[in-house]
Amino acid sequence: MNLTKQDIIFFKNYGLTLEKVYRQLEAFSLGIPFVEVATTATIGNGIEAISEENQKKLIAFYDSKKSNLEIVKFVPASGAATRMFQFLFEFLEDYNPEELGLNKYLKTGNHQQLSKFVNSIKDFAFLNAVRKKIRENYPDFKHGTKGVRTHLLVKTMLEKKGLNFGNLPKGLIPFHKYTKYATTAFEEHLYEAAFYASVNNNAYLHFTFSKKHVPYFKEEFEAVKKRVSKKTKTEFHISYSFQKKETDTIAVNIDNSLFRNSKNECLLRPSGHGALLENLNDIDADIIFIKNIDNVVTEEYVEQITHYKKVLAGKLLWVQEKVFSYLKLLTDHDLSIEKINEIKLFLWNELNIKNAPDNKTLLIDILNRPLRICGVVKNTGAPGGGPFWVKNEKGEMRLQIVELSQIDPNNEHHQSIVNEATHFNPVDLVCGIRDFRGNKFDLTKFTDPNSGIISEKSKNGKTLKALELPGLWNGAMANWNTVFVEVSLITFNPVKTVNDLLSKEHRPNA
Repeated sequence: MNLTKQDIIFFKNYGLTLEKVYRQLEAFSLGIPFVEVATTATIGNGIEAISEENQKKLIAFYDSKKSNLEIVKFVPASGAATRMFQFLFEFLEDYNPEELGLNKYLKTGNHQQLSKFVNSIKDFAFLNAVRKKIRENYPDFKHGTKGVRTHLLVKTMLEKKGLNFGNLPKGLIPFHKYTKYATTAFEEHLYEAAFYASVNNNAYLHFTFSKKHVPYFKEEFEAVKKRVSKKTKTEFHISYSFQKKETDTIAVNIDNSLFRNSKNECLLRPSGHGALLENLNDIDADIIFIKNIDNVVTEEYVEQITHYKKVLAGKLLWVQEKVFSYLKLLTDHDLSIEKINEIKLFLWNELNIKNAPDNKTLLIDILNRPLRICGVVKNTGAPGGGPFWVKNEKGEMRLQIVELSQIDPNNEHHQSIVNEATHFNPVDLVCGIRDFRGNKFDLTKFTDPNSGIISEKSKNGKTLKALELPGLWNGAMANWNTVFVEVSLITFNPVKTVNDLLSKEHRPNA
């Protein structure tokens, strides 16, 4: 495909190299191959179930080491809360309180989510803020029918004239209602970080925001930092970054020609959470905890969360210590066959790398990589990626977190493997990104550039094809060394819809 001179200038000004553009065009043209899953990872076959006794040892090991470590908690937080309120947006569009009573409306179709929301409205942490705004905007609110009041309440929650929840990031929605105050997911991340990611009463957290939301997060931090610092005796240091525009990807028409806007300019789109690898790559620390913004709990469950976070971190440090000692031996000494076999046995038992070579150079290449310990939970039918054994283009088998969209829906064998999955990935990662000499890895060198997702979208009524980069914990970490550890379901409490806030983990003393 020939690019015009204006196209080349446009891409250069945007920060995209022509090499990247042509590689993306090639991906559209050739397609992105589905992942070849060989089998699901299970306990004893890629997933480790750690005994209670060994969990205690790993926690003690982490606690003994962490005072000398640089620790950062990395929280992807740029997502808007729109999907969280999807059924409420549909309610505003569909329901006219002047024409139909609310109870009759609830019986007319599939409104279980709405019914649950209406019947539980008093249990939500944001109710007082909504009521206050209603008094400002609708003085006659109390005189309306139940349908009118409910419609106005939802409208006040979501729309710009009200609390604007529909356009706020998920991290700034009030999640939990305590006796004297309500907390957002942002505040809960600060609180729990104090228990496992702080060093000498200092905790460092890095959030990825949308640029337009930064003032709101700064305002929230100023409002809560005194309270949460007093409760935890911890000083919090917040840094933040944005998805870099040079990670955006081009969009094409169905025939793979460049999609252009009304000004005849090429369209570039955000490339999914895989773009955050660039943000992660800018962080230099001994340990990085990664956890999604909506996966929090109330204070009474934080001790349990802390337990498993420390288990994962202890496992990381233990494996890393062994890896570093072997790398020093491999680089500084001639090793006996016995020592080489010991290293190969370690690779098999701890990193699930089978049939490792005897060659020193190849062993160094296998060991000298970023390391991630991934907590996985038992499969409860929740959507999302899971741990699988994957065969790469060289025929090598490696453990990977694979999203369902990466697996061929028409391949019966691969779909049968998916159906046998016993665990899934709750995005609970602890990462080591420094090598045995203390230098930070360039994380961009350990991705699978051939992975990603092509999907159909629309812009101004026109269909287009969009390209997502390899996901942050999927293809972007494909060539890291990976350990899967089973953790308790208590660690997985995402808020995908507003009604998820009604579960006991999101209700103090429920």
